[in-house]
Order: sequence, then structure tokens, then C-alpha cells
Amino acid sequence: MCRSIKTLRPPVTPEVHDEDIVAAALQYVRKVSGFRAPAAHNREAFDRAVEAVADATARLLAELEVRGAPRRAEETV
Repeated sequence: MCRSIKTLRPPVTPEVHDEDIVAAALQYVRKVSGFRAPAAHNREAFDRAVEAVADATARLLAELEVRGAPRRAEETV
């Protein structure tokens, strides 16, 4: 099912933008739900799912440690 999900960023990208995270969350929710765009009666659930996945993704990226990667700017200050 998930073989066609594209990597949205390389593993050692020092800065990830909110747009990247939301794009990944939207791609995931579309894949799992089977809908490119939800019907009006499903819009709220769809949007909540995208928000929840985006939040989880942001937490994941904030907590990941990539060995050998340059330190993030906020860690070097």
C-alpha cells in the first residue's frame, strides 16, 4: 500500500518547513483514506487527521538524531 509514498526530504536536511510536514501528512491521509479529497460530510474528520499526522510528524522530526549530521542551529546557540 505505501510503496508509492515519496520521500519528501533527505534524512540530513537541517531545516524542514511546515509546508513539507503538512504535505507529507496530507499525502499519508489521502493514501490511508483512499480519497484525494473528502466529501463535505467527511471534511472535518479528514482535516483533523491531517492535523494530527502533521503534529506527530513535527514531533518525530524534532526528536530524531541523525548521527554525523550537522547540529541544528538552535542547538549550537
